[in-house]
Amino acid sequence: MYQNPVIFFILCAVLGSASVTVAQEGAIESIYDLDPVFAVGQRVALEESLSTYSMPVSGLKYEPLVDVQSRNSVESQGDVTIRGGIFENTGFMVGSATLFDPQTGHYFAEIPVSPNMLSGAKILTGTANSFSGFNSSVGSVHFGWRAIQPNQEYAFGFGEDGYWYASAYGAHRRDAEDGSTWAIDAEVSHSESDGSIADGDHEFDRISVRAQRKEGDSQTDLFLGHQSKFFGWPNMYTPFGVPETEDLETNLLFVNHRVDSEDLFFQVSTYFRCHKDDYEFNRRDLGAFNPFEHTTEVFDIALEGGWTMEQWNLVSRIEWLQDNIESTSLTFGDFTSRSYLKGGFILETNWDDDGARPWTFSGGLSFDDNNRGSSELSPMARISTGGTTPTGTNWQLYADISRSTQVPGYTAIASNPGGGLFRGNPNLVREIAANYELGYLASSGNLQFQAAAFLRADRDLVDWTFAFDVFGRTANNVDIDTTGLELLLSYRLDKGRIVAGYTALSKDEDYGSALVDASFYALNFAKHRATLAFIYELALGFEIRSDNVFRIQQDNLLRTDGTPDDAVISSLGIFWFPRDESLDGLELSLAVLNLWDSDFEEIPSVPASSRQISFNAVYRW
Repeated sequence: MYQNPVIFFILCAVLGSASVTVAQEGAIESIYDLDPVFAVGQRVALEESLSTYSMPVSGLKYEPLVDVQSRNSVESQGDVTIRGGIFENTGFMVGSATLFDPQTGHYFAEIPVSPNMLSGAKILTGTANSFSGFNSSVGSVHFGWRAIQPNQEYAFGFGEDGYWYASAYGAHRRDAEDGSTWAIDAEVSHSESDGSIADGDHEFDRISVRAQRKEGDSQTDLFLGHQSKFFGWPNMYTPFGVPETEDLETNLLFVNHRVDSEDLFFQVSTYFRCHKDDYEFNRRDLGAFNPFEHTTEVFDIALEGGWTMEQWNLVSRIEWLQDNIESTSLTFGDFTSRSYLKGGFILETNWDDDGARPWTFSGGLSFDDNNRGSSELSPMARISTGGTTPTGTNWQLYADISRSTQVPGYTAIASNPGGGLFRGNPNLVREIAANYELGYLASSGNLQFQAAAFLRADRDLVDWTFAFDVFGRTANNVDIDTTGLELLLSYRLDKGRIVAGYTALSKDEDYGSALVDASFYALNFAKHRATLAFIYELALGFEIRSDNVFRIQQDNLLRTDGTPDDAVISSLGIFWFPRDESLDGLELSLAVLNLWDSDFEEIPSVPASSRQISFNAVYRW
């Protein structure tokens, strides 16, 4: 079935040796967490949603290392881009598995899991993504399963435009006589609003249930989640001034087992995901331009493990995924199911030079294959050195070279190539991205800093483009060279924290002979983007939190006349944590989203959400 069975069996053998041999935790985690980022703590001031109930994507809206382009709200649909890539270049991982939607990357963030059950997000780029990412050529957002702690939480909020939400979370844990721990947690959430603009309403529901067993150094999680979402927005996908809607239903069954101790690192994740989508081009003329109804099913299993020797450390992983799609409109492709395989390994070694300065070198390969096309081998390597200055500053300098690859989704390869709102191309080929990067990190007391300069060469990237004499949008290959600079600074105050980020991007694109007047995604990027988050504790239990982004956007002919290319977008919250013991656990907040009422279009032709004011209350015990 796969193009290179010899490599497949070699990877299986490597994984097998890695997963059954004991390892030192520090060595293994230093390879697996290859993202070269010092822990800067909370990089976003307002991590939870203030316009719906919170979702895993909520905390990414102002994250310095990603750019989220939303329709309606981030929770309605948030396209997460990393380093100037597009939404389909970003993967979402939970445990060791990638939560995947084979129809379109617009639904990657449809994860029906309560954020109370997940650890904080890690942004994987470069070698880290080449090794861990699955069908995501630029970057991945990684979550882990959080250990269950007994507590209860009730939350509700209300605001302008008929907005209100309510959420209830509970967790219970029991210690068994054999020393193991059994726990269960569950959450029910609902949100609805008339919308900050006309035809921008939403109604969301989510149910999350998880059982967990911990014994010694192992943790096993069994999760079941359901989420239904209806939302509308004018020009959601097309620039024709039509009120469009999405009606989504996502079901997820996930099992995860992890062993993580001084002697062993091993994790296996498996899930089944079913996602249904009913898109309407015009809510006032249902079924116009052919019904767009799709059901995708995905089964995935992923394993990773580690092995350490005297001077060498090894980590390897393998992931297999099977998908299937039923669609009323994506009927022009050559197939409706596909199997994917990815495996990889990294070797790491450490040594000191003549000046006793430590050096670390990591190198490896990843292998991507599927039963509907070609396979690819991708090398990766990273070398770093560092130390501590006489003033106590810890620093690290690194160079990173990696290669990642992915295949297009069904919307791109199975849409009608000759007409309709979305014109596909069954001849689209595998996308390949090569990343070259230099970086520096430093940490001293309350101050932490990191910088990265990179060049990424994307070949045969699948972009959605627009030509003025063609109705709808078209999937086209493009070769793009992206150069970028990332800076991140965090400073901890006595009563708060400040986090500042800056990203500069430049692109050189070549669409070949394709007729392209404008690009919805690949050329929709900020040439300059700066973020500022701050949290400061005031008197009497009051706290002020604010997230801000300033951006200078690349010109785009699809942007509505009169809307800005530059924008300052801010959110502000005043929080009160009563100091009275009888009110312990209560949190009250008054928040404003889009404080300056900016009409900047995060996606060209897609209207911005207006300013929204909300009041929120959370009680935990």
